Amino acid sequence: MTIKVLHRNAIHVELEERVVWCERSRVQESMAQVLELAATDYHCNVNNNAHRTADFGYSRLIVRRGDRFTLTLTFSGLGYESKRDRISLCVETGLVPSETAGTKAQFPLSNTLDTNKWNAALVSNVGNKLSLSICSPANAKIGHYTLTLWCTTQGQSTSFDLGQFILLFNPWCPDDTVFLDVENQRQEYVLNDQGLLFQGAKNHISSMAWNFGQFEIGIVDICLKILDNSLNFLKNQEEDYSHRHDPIYIGRIVAAMVNCNDDKGILEGNWGPDYSHGVRPTMWNGSISILRQWSKLGCQPVRFGQCWVFAAVACTVLRCLGIPTRHITNFNSAHDTDENLRVDSFVDENGKRLKRSRDSIWNFHCWVESWMSRPDLKPGYDGWQVLDPTPQEKSEGIYCCGPAPVKAIKEGDINQKFDIPFVFAEVNADYVSWLVLKDGSKKQIHVNPQLVGQKISTKAVGSDEREDITHHYKFQEGSKEAKKAFANADMKNKMSKESEKKFFTKLRSQKVNMNGADFEVSAVITNNTSEVKKCTLYLCAQTILYNGQPITDCSWGCFDDVQIEPQEAKTETLQVLYSQYKQSMAENNQILVVAVAIENEANEVLISRKVITLQNADIHIKILGEPIQYCNLVAEITFTNPMPVNLCNGTFLVEGVGLTEEQNIPCPGSVIKPGQKVKVTVMFTPQKSGLRKLTVNFNANELKAVKSFKNVIIKPMEK
Repeated sequence: MTIKVLHRNAIHVELEERVVWCERSRVQESMAQVLELAATDYHCNVNNNAHRTADFGYSRLIVRRGDRFTLTLTFSGLGYESKRDRISLCVETGLVPSETAGTKAQFPLSNTLDTNKWNAALVSNVGNKLSLSICSPANAKIGHYTLTLWCTTQGQSTSFDLGQFILLFNPWCPDDTVFLDVENQRQEYVLNDQGLLFQGAKNHISSMAWNFGQFEIGIVDICLKILDNSLNFLKNQEEDYSHRHDPIYIGRIVAAMVNCNDDKGILEGNWGPDYSHGVRPTMWNGSISILRQWSKLGCQPVRFGQCWVFAAVACTVLRCLGIPTRHITNFNSAHDTDENLRVDSFVDENGKRLKRSRDSIWNFHCWVESWMSRPDLKPGYDGWQVLDPTPQEKSEGIYCCGPAPVKAIKEGDINQKFDIPFVFAEVNADYVSWLVLKDGSKKQIHVNPQLVGQKISTKAVGSDEREDITHHYKFQEGSKEAKKAFANADMKNKMSKESEKKFFTKLRSQKVNMNGADFEVSAVITNNTSEVKKCTLYLCAQTILYNGQPITDCSWGCFDDVQIEPQEAKTETLQVLYSQYKQSMAENNQILVVAVAIENEANEVLISRKVITLQNADIHIKILGEPIQYCNLVAEITFTNPMPVNLCNGTFLVEGVGLTEEQNIPCPGSVIKPGQKVKVTVMFTPQKSGLRKLTVNFNANELKAVKSFKNVIIKPMEK
């Protein structure tokens, strides 16, 4: 009896084990049919090349919106079967992605691509490898994205993290609002990571090489980090991300964030002459070290910047994000603080400039132009837009400027967005001179309608030539179109040109005056009347900052009882000595000379002004050997001390995108005597082929910001 019970129990246990085993087999069979992702291949080499982002490298996927990219998924075990598996993908950007904000999209795998929305299509399915193409819409938000794969098989859903990619604006896509339909311009204004900036004065324009470096390691992440530190982001992160499809919005954010006046911006402005707590703006050769330093310091401002630095850094950021951008220099740029479209300048009877107004004429001022459509404005204002990151005046409560359509500036249509009246004044304001008498009263002595907005310049496409684009901003003086533009801008009383004068003065000097040397400037008083003119002439020379602010007097002369006969021109000369200007000379080497002639009988006052830019000696750069990619190369740098004094602690700062990181090379010996030549060599290994610029900056205690560059054509490494 006992034996039978045990036998029945054994049979019951065996049956139970078989049931469990069969159930486990069915579960395992079902689980085996669920897709398991083993690897994701973003084909960075192929995709980055196709999207013109190869210069960022191939370590990760960086693509442009409005175009497709391909990836391959490798599954372990069974591969994808369309009848069995349902696949969808999800892209997300921002901290709180949402479909309503346009920062999240989920879409199934289909057979065809639609360029108007996020979607994916099958490319190939062989074995356990599935290749598919993903397309983003041309108005997608830019930034960091995560990509997720969702698989549903027999009611079971599984998600796989496919990693991250970066999405940028696309000037090659006709549906993108930054579309630029000229290939060599896209090459220049998006892909060129080096360029030229123009400085000096309208009659002495100099160029300096600048390393934009938008493709250097880490720069794209820093540029996106800039957006994540703006006031808009800190105020409402979801709303900020929802606007990141719009280059107008991005442009204003960048213009505000390049300066640090309101936010965690990149650069602190300093117009001198004390730079003891930072780097002189003239010391910078490029944007790379500035952006990296800002990021490394935890978004603390980098010291210091001035207009060409602010604009150059903005150019780097905007090109990096995919917005076509170029660096602009406006000579004799007006800063109209009271918005009356005129700049008032005051001098005393000795010709010395007085600080009676916040208005000023900058010898040059820099901003950027970015290319984009303007659907927020009436038709006709697409194209180049002025963005100015230099903190001059506030726009909607924040120190930024633009985007202001260049076409609207030219037309005088100052009621459009953004900040057109300010930019219009920068290129069109009247320059009004006042004489302040000894009793404190003032007398208007001259109105110059042509001084402001001269030789507006940018680097030419594909060359190192200067392109004059003044005609983009202004009609020809005196033309019907110019008069109409002035009327539109409420400048009905603006003089279209200076009336011809019969009694006037002009300042003249040699075309080239060297820094470290004495020089002369002459006032020529011309009398084309029929009467004898007797006057007192005052000549005053002042060292100035490039924004026109005076530093100190360096020479002065008074010439009594100057008699000019009818139809005669008389010349008086002022000598300016190195010993007088050396202590107060700013790094832009500029001296303002003002001539005031007071006619004794009629009490008629003549005035003329001239900015003299002293030229630094040349740095000579010689490349030794054949320049080949990834092969060591040597540059020989020589410099001769042009000054009548010893130069102490001289150093050369050498840099070049694709050639070398910054190298600081001290001169041999601590002192360079007058006329002494010094020579140093620098070794580097070019990483990029093609035309490259090696920039060299010489600095000593007694001489700052002597700059030069050398174009080097690097041959590709033979494969």
